[in-house]
Amino acid sequence: MLTWLKRDSLDFPPLESALREPNGLLAAGGDLSPERLLEAYRHGCFPWYQDGQPILWWSPDPRTVLLPHELHVSRSLSKALRKHSFTLSFDRDFQGVIQGCAAPRDYTDGTWITTPMQRAYLSLHERGIAHSVEVWRDDELVGGLYGLAMGRLFFGESMFSRTDNASKIAFVTLVTKLQAWGFSLIDCQMPTDHLQSFGARPITRREFAGYLGKDLDEPTSADWLI
Repeated sequence: MLTWLKRDSLDFPPLESALREPNGLLAAGGDLSPERLLEAYRHGCFPWYQDGQPILWWSPDPRTVLLPHELHVSRSLSKALRKHSFTLSFDRDFQGVIQGCAAPRDYTDGTWITTPMQRAYLSLHERGIAHSVEVWRDDELVGGLYGLAMGRLFFGESMFSRTDNASKIAFVTLVTKLQAWGFSLIDCQMPTDHLQSFGARPITRREFAGYLGKDLDEPTSADWLI
């Protein structure tokens, strides 16, 4: 039975109570306050819903993750990485990145990155928890991604590209930095061919919870203003 969250409590139900169909639906309702979002990620779930729906909270089993040292870069992308003329940055234009991720895609008319979601993650960025990678061509933002860094875990949210390879180069740049900074895992949430091509793979919900318990409160040496 689906749990409805109360606005006066940040508690989430146990992960094992998530529905099998649809896979991982854990709870509904609540709000997108920074405090609730942080508690959600610490608990092992994330918000994902469309306009007109209540806020839905998910903890799929299996969970798609990428271990930074398992990053796979194809030959064609390796060539693009060596020859590209982009400029890359961290946290230079978080709002521009999340707006780019929320823009309409060729394969869908809607977006789950609603205006309230954008405001919520911008608030986390202002707290130094949500981060972005930008890809620039001259002074034009042509790609990027964003997510949350907590302890030695990075919770990826979305990426976008307005030109060939922009989001791929952003992703490889991020993973390379996270590996150097000692991060143990990148949460990719749900499987896609795109992420699997980089080496992302499924782990059980129990394994994922183990990473949360082990690495959420570990210190890192990340410098997001490089």
